[in-house]
This record gives sequence, C-alpha cells and structure tokens, in this order.
Amino acid sequence: MDLSLDHDAWALAQDAADPLARHRAAFHVPQHEGRDLHYFVGNSLGLQPRAAATAIAEELASWATNAVEGHFRGDRPWMHYHATLREPMARVVGALPSEVVVMNTLTVNLHLLMASFYRPTRERPAILIEAGAFPSDRHAVESQIRFHGFDPATDLIELEGDEPNGLISMAAIERVLAEHGSRIALVLWPGVQYRTGQAFDLAAITALAKAQGCAVGFDLAHAAGNLPLALHDSGADFAAWCTYKYLNSGPGAVAGAFVHERHGRRSDLPRLAGWWGHRADTRFLMAPQFEPAEGAEGWQMSNPPILAMAPIRASLELFDAATMPALRAKSLKLTGYLEALVNAHLAGRIEILTPANPARRGCQLSLRVVGGRAMGRALFEHLAANGVLGDWREPDVIRISPAPLYNRFTDVLAFVRAVRDWRPS
Repeated sequence: MDLSLDHDAWALAQDAADPLARHRAAFHVPQHEGRDLHYFVGNSLGLQPRAAATAIAEELASWATNAVEGHFRGDRPWMHYHATLREPMARVVGALPSEVVVMNTLTVNLHLLMASFYRPTRERPAILIEAGAFPSDRHAVESQIRFHGFDPATDLIELEGDEPNGLISMAAIERVLAEHGSRIALVLWPGVQYRTGQAFDLAAITALAKAQGCAVGFDLAHAAGNLPLALHDSGADFAAWCTYKYLNSGPGAVAGAFVHERHGRRSDLPRLAGWWGHRADTRFLMAPQFEPAEGAEGWQMSNPPILAMAPIRASLELFDAATMPALRAKSLKLTGYLEALVNAHLAGRIEILTPANPARRGCQLSLRVVGGRAMGRALFEHLAANGVLGDWREPDVIRISPAPLYNRFTDVLAFVRAVRDWRPS
C-alpha cells in the first residue's frame, strides 16, 4: 500500500484492478464543478441507481395501460410485487426468504415488531439499548415502555461505553445482562452503531440475551448492505432496517423486516394486524377473522406501495450482481486505506473513533475533528467546497463511509488530500 499523498498511481491502479469498479457506472454520481463529487454519505442516503427511474417508469406504464388490472397482468403483477424483493433481500441479510418482508418504514416496523416481541410484565418490564442510540430508536422504546404502563426512568436501561470513544465491549454487554437480565424483556441493539461506526456480533449478543430469557431484536439501519449478515443463524427474534442508506433505494424508501422462522407460524403471537398480513389464499374472501400469513409476511398491514418499491428492486439487482462477500472484501480494503492515510498524514487534526479492528466495523469511519465544534464545522465546509461530501454529527464528528458499490480508492485519496490542504483561519 502506497501511503503517499503526492501522487495517485497506487490508488488509480487499485481502481483499475477492482472487479466491482463496473458497478459505479450504474449510479448517478452528483457533480461538483464539472467533476464527480467524492461522495461518502452512503450511510445516510445512497446514490441513485440509474435503473431506478426505469423501474418506476415500468410500473407507471403498467398503471397507465392496465389500471386496476395491473395487479394481475404484466411481468411483475402488483399483487405479488413485494414477493419479488423477498429472495434478494434475504440474500443481503442472511435470512430465509420466508423470514423477510419489505414493508413500511424503519421505526414503524420496530413498533410493529415490538408489539409482538416486547411483552413486559411487572417482574420483567425493561428494554436494554446502547447509550447514545439513534434518537428514533430511543423515542420508540421509551414510548413502548410508557404505552405498557411502565416508567422509562427505571425500565429503560442504556448501556454506556466501557472503551475509549464510547465503544462497547462484549464483556460490558455480558455484565449488564448478568446484572439486569431477569428484569429485561427485550434487548434492542444496533448492528452498527450510527455515531461510532462500531459493528456488533449479533449471534453472540443473541446468545447472551437468550440465556437470560430476553427477547432480542436488531436495528440494522447501518448494517444492511454494509456488512455480510447471518440473521437466521444469529437466532434473533426480529430485526428491521431501512433501505435508503447502503441499499440505495431513495429518500424515505420502504424498509425491511425479519422475523425468525420459529415465530413464522405462531398464530398465538400478539400482533397489530392488517389485511395484507392475512393469508394470501383466503385474503379476498373478506372474512372478518384474521388468519396470519406464514413467515414475516404475516406482519404486513397494507397494500404495498409499488412505485416506492420499484427502486428497491433496481438496487437489489446490483447487490445480487456484486454479492455481499465481494463487497465486504472491497470494503475492508477501502476503509483500511482510509484508516492508514488518516493515521499517516492527519494526526493532530483528526481522531478515529471507530474500532481499529476491521471485524468490529463496516464501511464507516467516524472522525473527531481536533479543536472542537467550530474547527469541525470549518473543516466540513472546506471539504464540501472542494467536492468532498461527508456526514456531520454534532458536536465534532465527520462520518466518512466509502461504499464499495460506487466509491473508489481515488475518492479516499481525495478526502485525505483535502483535509491536509485545509488551512484553518
């Protein structure tokens, strides 16, 4: 690895040899002063696949031509459209197709799944999350606790980091479960912590929680499409994720949900039911009794939004072509190159918060700007003015996420050069 900033031959050679390089052309890359923007914000909103517009146009054409009969006619009848996403999404998250459904949005799915799997009692009312969880997750679990008549002041357990920069060790998770496990009804944990970029071992957390009798769910907003996952093998009860980040499906895109197969036929499991979660073979009999469909589809509520699902199909076709193992292999190299350049050239300006061990992180490096918020904002604005877009998190963190489907080694080099050339006023 050539860590020089004065020439780009090594980075160009890596891009030229990259077996995934062809996928960059499948995306619209925003421009800055006539050149491709160096875009590192796939952890917030992925770039638009060029095929997304075609996918939407095809369904608009079906609507125009077939009207209501589009539910039953055409290459992808709308009645079963959500099912076309089931298998490719299952490959992304390491699940059985029957365990996965695309529906709603992330926090809606978390609430629907908690309605089934957060079943508090007076003896076991608590939910365990990480300290500094994404606000929507915290709002959701706090409101669930209140909804069931309990008090978040005592029944929301937030585990503080025990390692530098707010990182959380498995030992800390094991300790909190040993101490409070008998009171914890649900462990709701991130696959990747949004601010620090720390990735977690889902199977290990599930095993620890199950040993204490807790239900286990995961928010995979920053993990799906970022890391190879094995949701089925993890043994988790449920998971949910958005598709607009690494899965490149558009702002506010329809989300994904997982329910382990052991729950897939449980008609006794409480849930908030809707018509589209009813068995497909008897749905149109319009009977008053709810008979849940098998698998994760039994948690659906409403007619799927076809025009909103079309971009997901376009993106998942790219993931199938690239494969998660190949994306992870490139991600390790890209983020490793970023880390090496930062350590070699930006010491004193930037501190890396994300774990150094590649097994404990995905694409993202969270970078604390030395000097506090004012310095951080000045650097962030300098980067944007020079065609490098990262993601700002208060008070002093810039998140840089080289997404392997479209980012290049030369993008990483451009970021580090831009920071090096910054002259704070």
